[in-house]
Amino acid sequence: MKKWFVMLLCALFVFPCATIGYASNGGAETELVSATKKEKKKKAPKSMSKRQWEKRKKKAAKKGGGMTPTMIPLKSNGGSPVKMLSKGEPMGYDQFIKKPGIKTVKSTFITLHKVDGKVYFEFPKKYLGREMLIAATVTESSDPELLMVGYKNQKPMHVKFEILDGAVYMRSVNARVMADPSESKMQSAADKNFIDPLESRFRIEAYNRDSSAVIFDMTSLFMGKEKALNPVPKQVGQYGITSQPQSNLSFLGDIKAFDDNLSIETCMTYDFTLKYAMFSMPIGNMTAKITNSVLLLPEKKMKPRVSDTRLGVFLTNKEYLSSKKDGIQPFTYANRWRVEPKDMEAWGKGELVEPVKPIVWYVDTLFPDLWLESIKNAVLKWNLAFEKIGLKNVMQVKEFPKNDPNFDPDNLKYSCIRYLPAAVPNAMGPSWVDPTTGEIINATVIVYNDIIKLINNWRFTQTAQIDPRVRTKKMPDDIVKETMTYVISHEIGHTLGLMHNMAASHAYPVDSLRSATFTQKYGTTPSIMDYARFNYVAQPGDEGVRLTPPELGVYDYFIIKWLYSPISGNLSVNEEAKILERWVDEKAGDPLYRYGRQQTQARYDPSAIEEDLGDNAMKAGDYGIKNLKYILKHLSEWLQDDPDFSHRSSLYGNIANQYLRYISNAAYNVGGIYLTTVKEGTKGKTYEAVPREVQKEAMQWVIRQMRNCDWVDDRSVLDNVGLNIGMASYIRQSVMSMLINLSANVVLSSYISDKPYSVANYFDDLYNGIWESTIKGRALTAGDRQIQRLAVASTVETVKAMTSGDRRRICLTNVYTPSVDEIVLYGLDESGIVAKYLDEFRKFEWEEGRGSVMSEMVKFGSGYGSQAPIDITAIDERTGFYYNMLEKVTRLVKSRVNTANAMDKAHYQSILVMLEAAKK
Repeated sequence: MKKWFVMLLCALFVFPCATIGYASNGGAETELVSATKKEKKKKAPKSMSKRQWEKRKKKAAKKGGGMTPTMIPLKSNGGSPVKMLSKGEPMGYDQFIKKPGIKTVKSTFITLHKVDGKVYFEFPKKYLGREMLIAATVTESSDPELLMVGYKNQKPMHVKFEILDGAVYMRSVNARVMADPSESKMQSAADKNFIDPLESRFRIEAYNRDSSAVIFDMTSLFMGKEKALNPVPKQVGQYGITSQPQSNLSFLGDIKAFDDNLSIETCMTYDFTLKYAMFSMPIGNMTAKITNSVLLLPEKKMKPRVSDTRLGVFLTNKEYLSSKKDGIQPFTYANRWRVEPKDMEAWGKGELVEPVKPIVWYVDTLFPDLWLESIKNAVLKWNLAFEKIGLKNVMQVKEFPKNDPNFDPDNLKYSCIRYLPAAVPNAMGPSWVDPTTGEIINATVIVYNDIIKLINNWRFTQTAQIDPRVRTKKMPDDIVKETMTYVISHEIGHTLGLMHNMAASHAYPVDSLRSATFTQKYGTTPSIMDYARFNYVAQPGDEGVRLTPPELGVYDYFIIKWLYSPISGNLSVNEEAKILERWVDEKAGDPLYRYGRQQTQARYDPSAIEEDLGDNAMKAGDYGIKNLKYILKHLSEWLQDDPDFSHRSSLYGNIANQYLRYISNAAYNVGGIYLTTVKEGTKGKTYEAVPREVQKEAMQWVIRQMRNCDWVDDRSVLDNVGLNIGMASYIRQSVMSMLINLSANVVLSSYISDKPYSVANYFDDLYNGIWESTIKGRALTAGDRQIQRLAVASTVETVKAMTSGDRRRICLTNVYTPSVDEIVLYGLDESGIVAKYLDEFRKFEWEEGRGSVMSEMVKFGSGYGSQAPIDITAIDERTGFYYNMLEKVTRLVKSRVNTANAMDKAHYQSILVMLEAAKK
């Protein structure tokens, strides 16, 4: 089989080239004509049998032509075109452009021809070897949740074109490995071992009149199965997606060509299949109009900036080859725009100067009018940070021009903010770079329609206790503008190269968030790149307190300085890196400048999570819970324009989820480990267990909230939202599952600590907290009974999984992995699919184990990556503690069952039945 495969490859490369030939003569192509004399008898090529050769000759004779003609070079005729001599050879340019129905768009870059459902490049030879980006953007869509208008699902192709062996080849540029330029041997080794791989081959169809450009058919790239131009995501949340283009339902659209870029529209239909674990589900066809862009990269590259792991920036990965260090050294460039002062001398004198090339944003005019002003302000606010480093008017914003034939929002040439009318409460801001240097070439901000719904929920649930303006079904215009500006500013931050910084909000003391003086100066967080939303700590009567994040935080100003501040002296990349490193050294140990990576696959650090405020989760939670109780009490009073109670029902669910976040924020302290990237010789520790007194306080606080969460079941609300059992039971169930699994976190946290909150401490606190009323001989509340049942059931299931080789065991030893409920609570699934099918995923997780859904998901961004889950099997001694706790529960319940009231007696008897069944 392998032999035949090799022969087939040989045939593919040999036969097309046999019919094409030209020779150089002083830079002009030599005209070729068929021999007029009788052809000499030719022998069969070695690559085919005599029988195949005879068959081929007969077939050619029937078509009125002989075999491949003998080619006789003539004298140069001053650059005349190569004529079409037989099938497979280049034709004359005039013959080509006179094809019936041909459409041509000319440019100084690549001229495009469209004819017979095909698109041809007229490619100037001067651009051979030049680097380009090719990308596909969705222009129109039949399903905006999967095929998002304005979005580039795949990274652009980084390519160049060459003429080799009589054909045009497209190479993928191999930009990952670099060699020390001062070492010629290393450079030669890199040149030979990391060549640019060939990706596609295109037959030459013709040359232009002066032979300065070559014409070839590019249809297969844009209309075929090129994965890099497939607009369909490979994965949405935890779902895998396979898609196949339907050729009979796809066709070419409009073509455009400009001085350094071009656009080719295609209308593509794809057959979709959704896959999850072992299951697959066909979901039919979806159609999209796609704009395929080809953008010429500048020959003079931007000077790159080596990244620093102590700052949260998007990255371009590299490898460095040098004899000065053993092994190939991995490193990264920081992704950033090419922002250079027009007048470096004036900038050096401290004057504000404009950039050579500003960052221009085009805003979709389809946005609701109310949003447009906020979106523009969100872009321009980042000029505050650029002005701090001596640059003005860096960020510019325009609406989509109405009558500009050159403008195309879907072309890589333009960075746009797009409106997507889909029921997704989200926005996002991806960008695309030159892989050689990390220069950001293009960015897009996608704003879904239902972001307005999210804004409504945030402001009411987090600030209605203190802000009368939000106590309404529909937010007033000033609230929408204020909140929309924050949302878009955050996304623009991503497009400037900034990653999430989830540690920022932990820098502020909780009580400072109740201070008007402090919050008016600093807002709620040192960085808007955190998910620190609105001031849920502020209490009714806290006058003058700011409820929103700052316009930009001190961390945001610093990271813009680090990314974009010019450095005088024409220094090398490595010399600049040393200066930049010193800037970060100066901030080491200052919590305002600490970077906390977003934690998805494993959530170790309670100081770097989403949706929290302040440096003490329990104290912030107490303030927040007081506010939620106040809001819930007044819900019906404030929202009377809601005849079917649908809005109140939605807000009730949000109040319950907000409460669950407060509990989860505190629970992360149990077994928590602070993680910080630290450079040797500077302040800070790479990892450090949360102090044991904080873990103990958090454990007791969480159990207390579980026992006392019945306030959530406010009958004045529940009686009007349909048949239900209230949210308190769901909260207890979710928290108990989390609490039982925290034992694995405690194993690792105590292992690294000098003064640990031990596994024994954890089990003592768990037992004493859950069984407190029974231990003290008190009558049980409904909440007591529920958490006791849940505790026994969860413990029994955990022990069974740990001791029976259950496939869920891995989820018990790979610690800190978030559950389905945590994914939804903290927005870890940007697609929204987990939330949409929450019940189904809860069932799946129950069967496969906690964290099984998250393990299938992909994380956002290309940063330094989060701490991976750690397998604690080698140090795990929990099984004995679980058995011991069940034995203690058995003895306790037996001692109380006979003296308990009727309700409690029945409860205790059911507990004993559960324990007895577990033993068997």
